[in-house]
Amino acid sequence: MTTRRDVLAAFAGAAFQAPPRPNLLYIIADDHAGYVLGAHGNVLAETPNLDRLASQGTRFARHYCNSPVCTPSRQSLLTGQMPHAAGVTVLKTPLSTDKPTLAKQLKQAGYRTGVIGKMHFNQPGRPGLHGFDYCQTEGEVQKAWMALKPTPLPAGVSAKPTWRPFKDPARIWLNAGKLPFARVEAEMKSLYQLRLADEFIGAHKDQPFALWLSFQEPHSPYDFPVEDRDHFNPRRFPVPRVGPEDSGQIPLIFRDLSPEEKQGIIASYYTSVRFLDRNVGRALDLLKKHGLEENTLVVYLADHGYSLGQHGRFEKHCGYTPALHVPLMMRWPGKIRQGVVNEFTEHIDLPHTLTDLLGLQALPVRHGNSLRPYLEGKTTQPRDHVFSAYLENEECFVMDAKWKFIFGSGQRVRTDGYETENPKPGRYVKLFDLQKDAGEFTNLAKAQPKVVAKLGDQALARYRATHPEAPNEPARLSREEALEWYVRPRDA
Repeated sequence: MTTRRDVLAAFAGAAFQAPPRPNLLYIIADDHAGYVLGAHGNVLAETPNLDRLASQGTRFARHYCNSPVCTPSRQSLLTGQMPHAAGVTVLKTPLSTDKPTLAKQLKQAGYRTGVIGKMHFNQPGRPGLHGFDYCQTEGEVQKAWMALKPTPLPAGVSAKPTWRPFKDPARIWLNAGKLPFARVEAEMKSLYQLRLADEFIGAHKDQPFALWLSFQEPHSPYDFPVEDRDHFNPRRFPVPRVGPEDSGQIPLIFRDLSPEEKQGIIASYYTSVRFLDRNVGRALDLLKKHGLEENTLVVYLADHGYSLGQHGRFEKHCGYTPALHVPLMMRWPGKIRQGVVNEFTEHIDLPHTLTDLLGLQALPVRHGNSLRPYLEGKTTQPRDHVFSAYLENEECFVMDAKWKFIFGSGQRVRTDGYETENPKPGRYVKLFDLQKDAGEFTNLAKAQPKVVAKLGDQALARYRATHPEAPNEPARLSREEALEWYVRPRDA
């Protein structure tokens, strides 16, 4: 017999039951620079879906990666650790499977976890890898997609050749001819990924899920379908000027690009971003289709930024701001505020933000800050600088509200294909006044030794607080010698 006490107890249990956790849709782009975004004020960028997403949630306008290269950057996003602590500082290193990850924390909390697309794990995807129950990474997606027979191209339509970076001239592998991929839009790889995402969401809509959806666009050769081939006129895009101090550091492979070819490369990139934006819109439509829009936290970002002719470069792999600045926006209807955050944030902040916001167990190693106060409209202690490093070239970078500091050992012959005319120039320090010289053209390091010392000490402090070999730092090193010791890649 049910008593009044039983009814009250049941009611009390229901009243104090924790609300269900939201789903997580984590959308990652490859090489999407933070400045190629309509919401950031770029009138040439056609990104209506991303702009809408930004207006519906919180956009972090000054967000930066902790390494301007794919693998280290992506693994810092997954672990919440600086790349040198995660053990991944160069392109080909796989993340150790014993590392704690955000996906493992989500799985432990009862989420069904999945990943579809490019993750740079540098090993085949398999169920359980790094905490992902469903693991269709780039190799698995590519194999299945390529097995689908494409529709023949319309007569007279030229498509881009096989991508052969560093083997073909840069004008070819960077798509200066603005050629489409040899498929119509419905048969592009990103559309195949969206079909997999639709299946995953449909199969798990009755339980909390966390899905990483990682698109290849706009990574070179800036893929876009046949239908988009004539959208942008390359002459609309100005070629960034090259400064007087740039000549010696422009990679040799870019030296013979003509102004017209540079415009074609930029137009191809913007076309690929436009295609990416449509696919982000389609991913958001999947939430609406399955009735999950209100209870899904959406995160959009890129692994790192990208240079489109700034300082003569068409790549990342350096410390100039276009290569470090990354779009980041988050939406959870009714739960996080709508607005723009103009404080400094870093990639390593994101995993800790998500564990905090979703009520998960914290990651055991925490190098970043939770951005939850910003999402809830509260005050918090802002970062006074951001830190990043590119250890393939033994460089590290510090930026504050006024200054950019770049330190390099100048002792490593880089193996990434971006050699300069002087591959081992010796130790160098660069300092730019960002308030007066936003393009980072005039090196003031010799004129501002106190600023150099301050930012160099900040770089050292970051390393000493996070580097697993910090206890072994040799004694009595100068600041520059200590930085040289830390910027060496030590991946296992």
